[in-house]
Amino acid sequence: MPSLLEFKNFNQQWFAVRVRSNFEKPAAEALRGRGYEEFLPLYRALRVWPTRIREVEVPLFPGYVFCRFNPADRLPILTTPGVVHIVGVGKTPAPVDNEELAAVRRILDSRLLAEPWPFVNVGERVLVVHGSLNGLEGIVVSLKKNCRLIVSVTLLQRSVAVEIDRSWIRPFGDAERSPAVLPRVS
Repeated sequence: MPSLLEFKNFNQQWFAVRVRSNFEKPAAEALRGRGYEEFLPLYRALRVWPTRIREVEVPLFPGYVFCRFNPADRLPILTTPGVVHIVGVGKTPAPVDNEELAAVRRILDSRLLAEPWPFVNVGERVLVVHGSLNGLEGIVVSLKKNCRLIVSVTLLQRSVAVEIDRSWIRPFGDAERSPAVLPRVS
């Protein structure tokens, strides 16, 4: 039997919520406290201070929290402490593509090295055919000897890069072909 939260969120879409600078974690906690399903993607980064170096969890998309809700009932979202506005066109909230958000979740769940990346909408589309990200689509770029898969959240014009093994990927649409070596992208 579905839980009350699952029932409440049935057929609701995910939206990007713009929050105050450095207020992502408190805003996400406040949304969760109000009974909303929220998603704050975090990654681990090294921060250097004059006296120490420390690994910290920071937002993958600074200034944004994802929240699942009915756009007709958005007042509780907008009155949440730290929330600035809901990303959209004019005053109409625009939902985040479910597949893009699912791809970000899979990258974080894979425990591979992920980091923010400049938004890309050109490049070679690939399909991951091996490893923990099997079935994921993205754009591949090469950086020295490493291979990076770029997954974008179009609504935010932001991207995520994850380092993967070059042998895991095939050009998009070529998954059924033999495992040929992917040409190096410059």
